[in-house]
Amino acid sequence: MFRGIHQVSVDAKGRMTFPARLRDELAQYEDEGVVVTIDPASKCLLLYPLVEWELIQQKLDKLPSFQPQARRLQRLLVGHATDLEVDKAGRILLPAPLREFAGLDRKVTLLGQGKKLEIWSQDEWESQRDDYLSQASLDELQPEIMMDISL
Repeated sequence: MFRGIHQVSVDAKGRMTFPARLRDELAQYEDEGVVVTIDPASKCLLLYPLVEWELIQQKLDKLPSFQPQARRLQRLLVGHATDLEVDKAGRILLPAPLREFAGLDRKVTLLGQGKKLEIWSQDEWESQRDDYLSQASLDELQPEIMMDISL
């Protein structure tokens, strides 16, 4: 389960090193491969352990491809999905098109989201976080969203 926020760097070749805690989380999966794709709603990347991505892809494959919204989602998520291996140093090589989409440079923020990680440019994440904080308070969230959450 991925939790928390982690500041990491991307080197000149596009390699990103996972903090030890996240490497331990990834090691719990039988296959340490990961899939990285774009987030169709934000300027960040989504990183899934391979087994978690396969469940997402099965759901995407079942969507009716003749419906424009479903096709758009399939094209964005599956079309940009890239299988990556974590090397012995705990790094992945983020492909240039994915780095360009998310505006990733040297400073990157990894945001734990349960079964996935979000990969943000540090500046973009800080801006987005500030936007979230300036928007509606938790009290204004829809009741069905807050029903099962007690903070």
